Amino acid sequence: MASAASYDVVVVGGGPAGLSAALNLARARRRVLVVDGNRPRHAATLLAHGFLTRDGISPLELRRMGREEVDAYDNASVVFAQVGAVELEGDGFRVTGRGVRGAADVDVRAGVVVIATGVTEAMPAIPSIRAYYGTQLHSCIECDGFESADQPLALIGETPDLAERALLLTQWTDDLIVFTNGADTVDADEERMLAQLGVGVERRPIDDIVGEKGAMTGVRLADGDVIDRLGGFLRPVWSPALSFADALDLDRDSEGYLLTDAQGRTSLTGVYAAGETTAPGPQQLIVAAGSGAVVAAAVNRDLIGLSVDGAAVL
Repeated sequence: MASAASYDVVVVGGGPAGLSAALNLARARRRVLVVDGNRPRHAATLLAHGFLTRDGISPLELRRMGREEVDAYDNASVVFAQVGAVELEGDGFRVTGRGVRGAADVDVRAGVVVIATGVTEAMPAIPSIRAYYGTQLHSCIECDGFESADQPLALIGETPDLAERALLLTQWTDDLIVFTNGADTVDADEERMLAQLGVGVERRPIDDIVGEKGAMTGVRLADGDVIDRLGGFLRPVWSPALSFADALDLDRDSEGYLLTDAQGRTSLTGVYAAGETTAPGPQQLIVAAGSGAVVAAAVNRDLIGLSVDGAAVL
């Protein structure tokens, strides 16, 4: 039986972080494979903002362009597969996965693995959220606050950071209501502080989001009251997508994000992490891409045998 193909680096995840890492490693003349499950978290988002030279681009188009740029290098390629496991094997790693979109299964070896799989997100249990997600409802305030400015907005979530996120939103609107959907996540002191800024807190459970002709018009509460809102922001519960790496026993924080040093090195030599997989979790696409470039530089230096301060490792 033919032996598995070998690469200097296998990047797991083909979003901005993973593709940025792969591009820079390809340019460092490393043999690189990107394995992407093709299930991006931002698939429903029509436009991404804040990415220099690409403000307002479709996230899916950004990923497509990134794949093409990586694939243009003879020493790099991108394949569609859902990675099932990354395991230690000899002095490197074995990466296996099932092909998606008609692609072949993956079974390869690598000296280095870069994890850039991002997170999965669980939305508040409200029936019609997905109908408006990516158009009138968003999850990234920094990404979409500008386009929602000066509108009557809702902030919907059930997590302890709602008051903090509401404060951030007051930069863009003075007509904001925080909906806790019955959860006790905004305490009395936070509610008083928000009230001083004109931000309301609605604690009653939500029945659904309502709209007309595809546009959001309000939030209907469980008792039938409808509060007019033209858009807003959700606070999903994010979870790192890392089950494939369980065998590596990597250090994580209390929320499951990978712990790394400033250059993306994890607790296991040869494994690096970039983007939203690492603490503090979800950030803007341009931040993820920058993280990938930082990790690529660290990988290349480590493979050469340079320490963090630039001295040779003897």
